[in-house]
Amino acid sequence: MALIVAVMVLPVATTLFLALGAQGDNWRHLAATVLPAVLQQTILLMAGVTIVTIVVGTLSAWIVTMYRFPGHAIVDRLLVLPLAMPTYIIAYAYVDLLDFTGPVQSSLRALTGWQSPADYWFPNVRSTSGAILILSSTLYPYVYLSARASFVQQSVCVLEVARTLGQTPWGSFRWVALPLAKPALVAGVTLALMETLNDLGAVQHLGVETLSASIYATWLQRSNLPGAAQIAAVALLMVGALFWAERAFRGGGRVHATTGRLKAIPFADLNGWAAVAALAVCLVPALVGFGIPFAMLVANASHHLASALEQGFWRAALNSLMLAAIAAAATVVLGVVLAYARRVAPNAFTRPAVRVAGLGYALPGTVLALGLLIPLAQFDNWFDGHMRALFGISTGLLISGTLTMLVLAYCVRFLAVAHGTLEAGLERISPNLDAAARTLGESALSALRRVHLPLLVPALATAGLLVFVDAMKELPATLLLRPFNFETLSTHVYALASLEQVEAASVGAVAIVLAGLVPVLLLHKAVADGRVGG
Repeated sequence: MALIVAVMVLPVATTLFLALGAQGDNWRHLAATVLPAVLQQTILLMAGVTIVTIVVGTLSAWIVTMYRFPGHAIVDRLLVLPLAMPTYIIAYAYVDLLDFTGPVQSSLRALTGWQSPADYWFPNVRSTSGAILILSSTLYPYVYLSARASFVQQSVCVLEVARTLGQTPWGSFRWVALPLAKPALVAGVTLALMETLNDLGAVQHLGVETLSASIYATWLQRSNLPGAAQIAAVALLMVGALFWAERAFRGGGRVHATTGRLKAIPFADLNGWAAVAALAVCLVPALVGFGIPFAMLVANASHHLASALEQGFWRAALNSLMLAAIAAAATVVLGVVLAYARRVAPNAFTRPAVRVAGLGYALPGTVLALGLLIPLAQFDNWFDGHMRALFGISTGLLISGTLTMLVLAYCVRFLAVAHGTLEAGLERISPNLDAAARTLGESALSALRRVHLPLLVPALATAGLLVFVDAMKELPATLLLRPFNFETLSTHVYALASLEQVEAASVGAVAIVLAGLVPVLLLHKAVADGRVGG
């Protein structure tokens, strides 16, 4: 348990150590030249994503929860599909669609006779505003799912009381349902902002210099490790600010029902123009975030299938499947250790240790890579030196530059995902079973093996599937920590897109998206089936 916590804390400790140990000239140079512009871009991007995801996610969740209209069941599922679309893939698709040489502007010039950009105005997708819309169209499902889960679990009683006190349907939503859903909305927005802070491929392709992109450029392109560590320390401060803001906006109040007899919120039927408007409001985000880019990817993939398969696709796909499977298995094992330790020994050590172990999900991939690579490379060199001196044997790189490093990074990054799922599964197992097993002579470990693990099979499968898909999509940490000449689907797509070969990258992009659809739909089913009083 202590070893797991130490590994989870290692990236943060390393980053702060490198940043604080750097020369003061570096800080002054960064503060004067790099940080002002990078911080402004990052904060502007996060502010825009916050506004768009709250509006789109909350409004669509309320409409789907409260009203029935033609196509209701379809759009309910379509609204979560953008979660299967990695941000860098949707950025590649929209730049290919909307750029000067793309089909939209080419068709516009063919229809109007315009010849050059000076003849007309068209929104620039490679901009901060373009990045806000593209990232928001992928990340709004975090808010949608959180809001949907909150709305379906509310009782109709509170809304009926509001109506008897003279509130309109809009007033009931604004003054009753929305405040009750505030904790869920804050949680959803926080997840979306963490993904925004972590993003590398999309912002690089769109030409937006964020903290994550600046860490990557400073470390690899400018060969300035202390400067990268200092920018990473600023990113850690941003993560801390997100946690503080989440707690502040949630407030100290608690929301709970005062009765165990809850009535489900009934659907209100919409017809005519009201039904058309509701369908349009819910359908547009799904089309923008999934339908249009996925259709483009499929079209490109079908036209360039043979050439794309010759460019290392199968090797990258096999590497991705192998790496994601190993990472999922390792992360689930660690998640079981943490969840079970907290269940059988909820003392002053395990409780904070479990919370600390979940911080990895909040770390941007670039920060995680920097914080793991430096100390583990030093350990490899130290161990190799001692083995040479004592036995005349060179061990080489045991951890850094190997798949072990990449699996470790995935475990740190996604342990919170597995632990949350497994802890929820353990909470559904009665403590009476623990007591019964102990009275029959079982130890804590044998009770885990013979009682809890068989009952946890659905939670184990869900946790493994979620980590598997996240590992398939992960780009920043994979890009920085992979062994030489080792390609996954994410780095394969990134490399081709960097060379402006988006069509060739479409086959790998489609494979990544398809891998993410199953867990997204399972997650939606779990939320939609949680309607109280049913």
